[in-house]
Amino acid sequence: MLIQESHVDVPVSANGKDGSMRIYVFHPTIPGYPKARFPGVCLFSEIYQVTGPVARFARQIAGQGYIVAAPSSYHDFVGPEPLAYDAADTDRGNQFKIQKTLESYDADSRATVDHLLSLPTCTGLIGATGMCLGGHLAVRAALDPRITACVSYFATDIHSRTLGPYEAPNTAAAPPPGSAHTLDNFKQLRGEVALIFGIKDTHVSDAGRDLIRAKLRDAGVVFSFHEFAWAQHAFIRDELSKGRYDPAITKVCFEVLLELFGRVLKTDLGPRDGAVPPPEHVC
Repeated sequence: MLIQESHVDVPVSANGKDGSMRIYVFHPTIPGYPKARFPGVCLFSEIYQVTGPVARFARQIAGQGYIVAAPSSYHDFVGPEPLAYDAADTDRGNQFKIQKTLESYDADSRATVDHLLSLPTCTGLIGATGMCLGGHLAVRAALDPRITACVSYFATDIHSRTLGPYEAPNTAAAPPPGSAHTLDNFKQLRGEVALIFGIKDTHVSDAGRDLIRAKLRDAGVVFSFHEFAWAQHAFIRDELSKGRYDPAITKVCFEVLLELFGRVLKTDLGPRDGAVPPPEHVC
């Protein structure tokens, strides 16, 4: 499927401040069908904003028949241009990640969904995906009931409650009183979620992955959880991944995304009646 690429600057407001955020749009096209409509996908980037690898990932998704909207998450601090994959910008990106407030992150995701829904070529069904920081933001965005499918790649900071300003990491099973952290609000997830991790990922420990899985179960979320034995952090990044890029596992994970998005976003499932019988215990 062919793709048209553009961008739009949309207003955002958070923490008593008004601003503007650039959203990069990757739109599928079918020659001869100018009124073709497609589901939308919010694509949240890693700490470097919308880099070459993120744009290529967006094109892969758009080519399968989804309108992909990729926001520039660090508009609070810098322009929409991507940060460099070097030590200095890695430090900057990690600092921005904890300086930006949860309110600002949430305003960004709402604005991205709003933009997709404003397009006459969008069917109204919305998914979310992303990697690293963006993997977390995809899950957090899915707290919005307008998002019904989410595929998260190696999401950081969910298990430790360290997205946005924080005093210290907190991996307690019980939520702090009035917590706004993603981990403590899984009950708001109404869509289906797939989480993908590498077991060799040093950013999310075994205990951290176990905590996320347990909290999803406790919240009654419909989810799948995928762990790959030899995958490290950023294993889907095909550029400057420091030797961690694994194209074979990346291909498998993309099939996970296509299955979930295809079933939930492209199929008219009708209203859910909740009458799902338990599986039979048979051989």
